[in-house]
Amino acid sequence: MLQRSEQPPLPRGRSGPGYLCRLEPPVSLVAAGSLARVMDARNAIEHIVYGYAERIDLGDLAGVAELFAHARYKGGGYDDPGVEGSQAVLEILQGMVRLYDDGTPRTKHVTTNLTIDADDAAGAATSHSYFTVFQQLQGFPLQAVIAGRYHDTFARVDGAWRLTERVILCDLIGDLSHHLTVDPFAGE
Repeated sequence: MLQRSEQPPLPRGRSGPGYLCRLEPPVSLVAAGSLARVMDARNAIEHIVYGYAERIDLGDLAGVAELFAHARYKGGGYDDPGVEGSQAVLEILQGMVRLYDDGTPRTKHVTTNLTIDADDAAGAATSHSYFTVFQQLQGFPLQAVIAGRYHDTFARVDGAWRLTERVILCDLIGDLSHHLTVDPFAGE
């Protein structure tokens, strides 16, 4: 039988959900300015990770490819040798992603559970996240068509964070026939 864990009493005058959720950074980090740099890294990396989803859902394949200007794209997991650079990624996307009359793939790439580990001194970071792709078309009801994980690496170059590698791990595969022009999982 599960039991509710007991919470220690809150200090007087400080109660409610806001108090329990508030995190105070260690004073040494704030004083050194490290927290601000880590938060800047996190913000920049979030923009890259979430920007990928927004661009692909808008049908902006060139915009997605631009994220890989200095990065390797490994769409088939860690064993995939992948391709590097914007042009190579754009060619893959143009050959695989089905776009409709409105110029979009009629999808929503939902990215969740994003964790980021940044090493400010080294100018390097990694992130892991989950993705679920939903799709809906006339005669194809709204449904999840694929779900998996992104494992990304980043580097800070000239003060700006950029993607250096994306490994895509596909865990759950549904009906991709309306999303992709080829079946990347044929033979599996």
